Amino acid sequence: MSKITTIEEHATCGGQVGFYSHSSTTLGLEARFGVFLPARALAGEKVPVLFVLAGLTCTQETFLIKANAVRFAAEHGLALVAPDTSPRGAGVPGEDETYDLGTGAGFYLDATTPGWQAHYRMGSYIDTELPQLVQEHFAIDGARRGIMGHSMGGHGALVHALTAPQAWKSVSAFAPICHPAIVPWGEKAFAAYLGPDRKAWARHDATLLLEAGHTHPTTILIDQGAADQFLHNQLRPDLLRVAAGTAGQALQLREHAGYDHSYWFIQSFIAEHIKHHATILGAL
Repeated sequence: MSKITTIEEHATCGGQVGFYSHSSTTLGLEARFGVFLPARALAGEKVPVLFVLAGLTCTQETFLIKANAVRFAAEHGLALVAPDTSPRGAGVPGEDETYDLGTGAGFYLDATTPGWQAHYRMGSYIDTELPQLVQEHFAIDGARRGIMGHSMGGHGALVHALTAPQAWKSVSAFAPICHPAIVPWGEKAFAAYLGPDRKAWARHDATLLLEAGHTHPTTILIDQGAADQFLHNQLRPDLLRVAAGTAGQALQLREHAGYDHSYWFIQSFIAEHIKHHATILGAL
């Protein structure tokens, strides 16, 4: 069994939230993650799990602390797993210079370019190492696994679910970067992590994956704030909607007047996302 180190644990909502670290073979560095376990899991019963991916500048703590997801996960008997948003301390030149590249901005993919490729492997970490690790140490049913994210994390959730729907049984997102290959955040990250060949970018872009015929067997739920300052220049859910329609992908894309990009927006609709996943995953 792989070793994990407990950083802190707290009783909450009848269950427990904890933050842990371990030596990641995928990242080649120490990695941190958070877990919420409902009461049934603490009693030893294996429960379904929802992986929650945070956005730029965030950590493994952000979603569990700020999204108000824990109380609703507890009601549905659903575990939550929150990875960090990037490797930490990789020593890549420039990784700490801007908020949207490097530390806190791993984009949930495996880098292929010199310098970045050694440690920036969040794609494989999310797909393989972290699910295996939490299944070893906690009462989690890996066959009932969903994924959700916000902004950069929404991008990650959509891409992982579309490329491996057999592993990720349910998917939703808040204000995701829907077409990163054509917006500033994505272009900057993809050029650095994947190189200049835009053909290599396509498998990391949810809109392009849908255009290429990748679909998910369940409905994709997305909530978007109409007052989001990044809506038109960074997120582009309008293009995802068109691609989903062409691909025949069931999509519930809801736009909410007055809401921005913040966790206040996420808190307002998180209960419906937790219910969406719990229904598909067969939670309480």
